[in-house]
Amino acid sequence: MSTPLMKQYASVKAKYPDTVLLFRMGDFYETFEEDAKVTSRVLGIVLTKRGNGTSGETPLAG
Repeated sequence: MSTPLMKQYASVKAKYPDTVLLFRMGDFYETFEEDAKVTSRVLGIVLTKRGNGTSGETPLAG
């Protein structure tokens, strides 16, 4: 989690660990990590990954 976005996500998630966080990305909202897995399962949307093909990829749904 080295990008500014993922650092912000980690900071906010630490304050609200029992909440699904929605991050606005332009005209869309995205969820990350475990929130993405929950969002994908509950809403029936695609679970994908954010990253560059390395082991540091982050689950993403939005």
